[in-house]
Amino acid sequence: MDPVWTTTVLLVPFVVVLTAGFFYLYGVVMGLLSKTSVRNKVVVITDALSGLGKECAGVFHKGGARLILCGKSWEKLEELADDLANASDPTVTFPPKLVLLDFGDMDSMPEAIEEVLECYGCLDIVLFNSSMKVKAPVQSLSLEMDKLLMNNNYFGPVTLAKGVLPSMISRRTGHLLLVNSIQGKLAVPFRTTYAASKHAVQAFFDCLRAEVEEYGISVSTINHTFISCSPCENTEAAPSRSLWSLLYTQKPLGVSPDEAAAEIVKTLNNKRKEVLIAPSLPKVAIYTRSFFPNVFFAVMAAGVNNAAAAEKM
Repeated sequence: MDPVWTTTVLLVPFVVVLTAGFFYLYGVVMGLLSKTSVRNKVVVITDALSGLGKECAGVFHKGGARLILCGKSWEKLEELADDLANASDPTVTFPPKLVLLDFGDMDSMPEAIEEVLECYGCLDIVLFNSSMKVKAPVQSLSLEMDKLLMNNNYFGPVTLAKGVLPSMISRRTGHLLLVNSIQGKLAVPFRTTYAASKHAVQAFFDCLRAEVEEYGISVSTINHTFISCSPCENTEAAPSRSLWSLLYTQKPLGVSPDEAAAEIVKTLNNKRKEVLIAPSLPKVAIYTRSFFPNVFFAVMAAGVNNAAAAEKM
């Protein structure tokens, strides 16, 4: 028998076992990190009904956190709580508390914040997860839609942050973690108000980080391309012939909820101030925008012209 063929046959099982062992160890390490990060801590998750919200709820619940799950639908929140209870050991976990919270309804925010604070009397971690997306030419967006976007992506999270800060400041501890879009740093065409809201909330949390550091409060931001659960759910991943669409198509399925949840766990554990989850091209675009703005603007304009030409064909 050919020695090369024999070596290959022997190496394949070894590589398979080694790979399986690596993923097993990775799972064990992530499980330990999640437990040390959140065990017995009070954790608030906004938009807990989203893909990422559910993933984080599952990880933190198994890690022994005292969860406060927020969402727009009471029935779906109850279903999520039941699912968590059925998938965990009740002797080492806590039943989640549920709070109706809708960033789009600013009038309801004071009551919702009061309810959140009353659940356990204190907070350790707040995960700002919710987001509203709109993709359209600027002239087609109404002012009402602009306001709704700003409420969901900026005024809602800011109002919640301001509402929970006094409690954290009095205890001189806490962690605020914003799950934000890469468009908090990089704006692309046809997302004017969405990008503006993401820039605004990014700036708010950047300023907040410096202001509350003296109180022992950590502030982290995670910027990703987009969270995806399946190819059919990804509108951003649709093939496009525009140049700026390449910022998203390098990773067609975006960031999966489990990948993002793992990054959140690590960020809570090591208290990193800022995390960027993106392939190489969007990262290069961010630096190009900073150091070579004229080049960046030219590429964006060319992309829009290319998209317009493609639509006319």
